[in-house]
This record gives sequence, C-alpha cells and structure tokens, in this order.
Amino acid sequence: MTMRRNILLISLFTLLTTATIYYYNQKNIKSEILRLESIIKNEYTKRKNPSLPWIFAITPTYSRYTQKADLIRLSQTLMHVTNLHWILVEDSNNRTDLVSKLLSESGLTFTHLNITTPPEMKRKRGEKRYKKHRGVFQRNLALKWIRNNVNILKTKGAVYFMDDDNTYHVKLFDEIRKVNHVGIWPVGLVGGIRYEGPICSNGKVIGFRTGVAPNRSFPTDMAGFAISLKVLVKEKPDVIYESTAPHGRLEPTFLDNLTTVAQLEPLANNCTKVLVWHTRTETPTVHWVGERQLNEKWKLDPNIEV
Repeated sequence: MTMRRNILLISLFTLLTTATIYYYNQKNIKSEILRLESIIKNEYTKRKNPSLPWIFAITPTYSRYTQKADLIRLSQTLMHVTNLHWILVEDSNNRTDLVSKLLSESGLTFTHLNITTPPEMKRKRGEKRYKKHRGVFQRNLALKWIRNNVNILKTKGAVYFMDDDNTYHVKLFDEIRKVNHVGIWPVGLVGGIRYEGPICSNGKVIGFRTGVAPNRSFPTDMAGFAISLKVLVKEKPDVIYESTAPHGRLEPTFLDNLTTVAQLEPLANNCTKVLVWHTRTETPTVHWVGERQLNEKWKLDPNIEV
C-alpha cells in the first residue's frame, strides 16, 4: 500500500511539474511572440510619420546579372527612410518572381508594376548607351499610377526618379521632403566631371556646372531633382517623359513642361552638398562553359538565384 501511494505521489509530482513547465513555457512563448510583434510593429511605424510629407520614389528596372544586387543595395538604403512609397517598374511582359520576392521581404511600402519597352525603342547589341533613352515607359507608367491613386488633399509629398544603380545618402530624402514646387541639387560622378549641378546664389539658380551640352535648358541628371505631388497631379497632370527627346534632353524636355529655372528650389545646402552619385555597376563576364562544367562536377542547381 505504501509503495502504491509513493508511486501515485511520484506520478502526481511529475504531472504537476510537467504542467508547471508547460504553463511557463507557453507563457514564455506568448511573451516572446508579443515581444517580436512589438519589434516588427515598431520597425514598421518608424517608417511612417503623419507629420512628414511622403516621398514617391520611382525606379525603372530590367533583368540583368546585377539586378538583384543593385535592388538589394537600394532597398536596404530605403529601409532607413520614413514615409517612402517605392514604385518599382519592371521592363518586362510580366512581374518577375525575383523582384516580387525581394519587395515582399523588404518590408517597404511599395507598388510593383511592369511594362515592356517597345522593340524599336530598345538599344541594339553593341549600340552606344546614349542612342536610346531607357526607363521612359516605366517612369511614365509610375506617373500614371500616382495620378490615379494618390489623393493630394490627403497626401503631401514629392516624386523622385531613383535609378536602381545609383548611390543615395539617406540625408537626400530629408531634402526631398522640403520640395514645394521643383527641388534641385548636385549629382556626383556624372557627365565626365566630379559632380554636375546648379550654381546658386541667394537661394536662386543662376547657372549650371556641367560637362555636357551646357546650352540645355536644364543641364541636370535624373537623380538631381524632385517634383511636388501638387505639380504633377493637379497643376501639370499630362506631363510625361518623351521617348523621342534628343540625346541628353530627356530631363530638360520633361522639366521644360513643368517649371522654369527661376522657379527651381535649390536644396542640399544651396546646392553645395553631394548626396547622390551616378554610379554604375560593372557588368560581370560570365563564362558559361565554366559554369556548366562546375555544375556537372558538383551537381549544383543551375537555377540558384543570383
């Protein structure tokens, strides 16, 4: 009888111990889940501030060896920016899995679009880069999306054309929020000189420092200006990029239809700070014979995403 009682006591103790451990484990698990949810929520809300204007950043992109690397670098810069809506437009017939997955994992507020550049507007193999304008149809589709979906009575902010292979300082986005009409600033490593941009005096643009076609009305790079939502949506709702614009005049013809030099708003400390660089990722050389040999030798998956 005593042995049976001891066995029952041991069993009861084990059951109570197990139940206690389970209870505390469940409590700890719930606590950990709440902690992680709080971190995620805080990270998300840090990117939103109702008192700050929004930035709609338009990025054309196309399939190439360095596409993922370029977009990863850019997206991880944008993770530090509050109130930013990234409009990524693929030059393709369909939205690709690579870009869709990257956007979903970024945690950014985004819109994913696609449109194919007509064959006659694409640069042929061996043709010089400047022979055809790139990203025109993609930028115009993004502008159409903004005009159809953004209510300027509820949302204040600016639009910025942000190529995927440039380099951006996070301070640039603070400057973009200051735009009331059309803001402008210098761009580094463009046009064969250290930087290209406006020459300013007393808060006005009085000239342009440029190494290419100085007679252009707006000798500036795509990365060197931003436009208020009010201008693009309400005041100039029909202005788009012209795919037939002469070489070097894609930006000038666009800005000619939006503003004048006298109306430009010099930013980045009166256009004396370089906060964006016109960098380009070097196109890698892939030796497909070597690729096949390595895949055959090591039985590697040739479809690994790079």
